Amino acid sequence: QVQLVESGGSVVQAGGSLGLSCVTSGRTSSTYAMGWFRQAPGKEREFVAAISWTGQTTVYADSVKGRFTIARDIAANTLYLQMNSLKPEDTAVYYCNADPGGTTATVRSNRFHSWGQGTQVTVSS
Repeated sequence: QVQLVESGGSVVQAGGSLGLSCVTSGRTSSTYAMGWFRQAPGKEREFVAAISWTGQTTVYADSVKGRFTIARDIAANTLYLQMNSLKPEDTAVYYCNADPGGTTATVRSNRFHSWGQGTQVTVSS
């Protein structure tokens, strides 16, 4: 079972930048893809970005492509999301997740059943 702890959320003005982190711990398989998701009030949780175990493959939702960058530090068991040119519609609780043995495609399919507490990102206009 992998434990996930997200951090870095804050209130930021539109056009600003923010960086999120997700630290993983616990028993994991040897390799796992990871991803970021977000959930705005009254909306379903949606995919934001995913990264393969090696970091060579990244996938983004169209709504964040060109503005957000996902990265990971395997040695530090940490996943990152750098968010630039933030918009009010990026306001949401952001969650990370890990898919043991999975790929960016399986992460994107969002078959996860458990989530961390998330971190709140609020973009003011």
